[in-house]
Amino acid sequence: MALDDGAATDQPRRAKGEQTRAAIVEAALRLFRENGYEATTMRAIAKEAGVATGNAYYYYSSKEELIQEFYARNQAEHALACRPVLAAETRLGPRIRGVLRALIDTQAPYHSFAAKLYSRASEPTSPLSPFSKESSPTRDAAIALYAEVINGARVRVPASLRDRLPELLWLYSMGIVLYWVHDTSPDCAKTYRLIDSTAPLAERLVRLSRLPMFRPLIRQLLTVVDDVRG
Repeated sequence: MALDDGAATDQPRRAKGEQTRAAIVEAALRLFRENGYEATTMRAIAKEAGVATGNAYYYYSSKEELIQEFYARNQAEHALACRPVLAAETRLGPRIRGVLRALIDTQAPYHSFAAKLYSRASEPTSPLSPFSKESSPTRDAAIALYAEVINGARVRVPASLRDRLPELLWLYSMGIVLYWVHDTSPDCAKTYRLIDSTAPLAERLVRLSRLPMFRPLIRQLLTVVDDVRG
């Protein structure tokens, strides 16, 4: 009985902790959008969230850790937003198109903030880089989502490419995000047009990869990716 009482006591404490974590993240994102990443301090975030500075540091040791939480939340929202298209569509091109459109949809509220964030994240040594060790949990989750895009599609992928294709699609999505960050068209219409025009090309390239004449090109592409990733 004592063990049950202890578990019952821990539940409200955990719930309060999650509420505090959420409040800190929401406060951080508001201040990042309003004041910029560099100008925002952990003290200001704590004040905005209504918690002590020490309490903010208890949950998040740095602003970089808060950004990683932002990445993780966006990835979770993106994965959820993809469910309808992945459940209904089996053609590879429309699956890619739907997932990329959902990616931009979920990031849309942060467009003004993203330009400044990604300019900092583009630095090779930055922990905010999508290629950094710190970003690996979110990156792995995103690549797993693109594996689901492929596995649920009616398309034959050569064995030499199948294991690497999710990562290639993730890199493609990073290119779309980079374009979106600098897109000043109304409602980022140009980004959506870019997705709509390139998703069928991506499907076509995957289908062409089955042809023997394209195998050397695929090997060369994978070598380039490995070199870039280091």
